Amino acid sequence: MGRHFGDLARVRHVITYSLSPFEQRAFPNYFSKGIPNVWRRVTASIFKVAPPMLAMYITYTWGNHVHEQGKKKDPKLYENDE
Repeated sequence: MGRHFGDLARVRHVITYSLSPFEQRAFPNYFSKGIPNVWRRVTASIFKVAPPMLAMYITYTWGNHVHEQGKKKDPKLYENDE
């Protein structure tokens, strides 16, 4: 009867550690180290990521433009139809 919910099984040779949720810090060093780290990583990878994305965007918009032009009918072809 002395077993609590957290002590349901006894496992040998396994060491577990826990920290009280009241002692944990949710966002330690968020503004002092987190935001500068994000800025450093973005500036380091922008020249690797941006050119392919720009090329794909230009290709996509060009393809949509050509597709819309291809869907249009030339009214001169149907002038004499009755």
